[in-house]
Amino acid sequence: MKKISIIKVAQVTGLVLSLSLALAPMAYAAFVTPGCGSTNLPCETNASSLILRVINIALEVAGLVAVLFLIIGGFRYITSAGNEETAEQAKKIIINAIIGIVVIILSFVIVRVISNALVNNNV
Repeated sequence: MKKISIIKVAQVTGLVLSLSLALAPMAYAAFVTPGCGSTNLPCETNASSLILRVINIALEVAGLVAVLFLIIGGFRYITSAGNEETAEQAKKIIINAIIGIVVIILSFVIVRVISNALVNNNV
């Protein structure tokens, strides 16, 4: 079993906090309904719309992370310089990133179908 160093934990924590701070404006913009409160436009403030927004934001963030891993895997594959072990690790990263993207797209479709069925009361 590998030992986890405190430096690596600090690096990962810093990366996660940086990404969350970078994505905070996008998350806030997704929760704010344009024109809600300032005009007479209808505002959706029920629990189901909030849950759908949270799920959509989570899927967007997961998609961004999967694409980031795809880019990292491609970069590692290109810079492997003939090293078979590094190239194999990069191929595994690329394959897993593609599988992740497919799963995220399918989950987005499933959430969209279920939400449309619940909203339209066609269950």
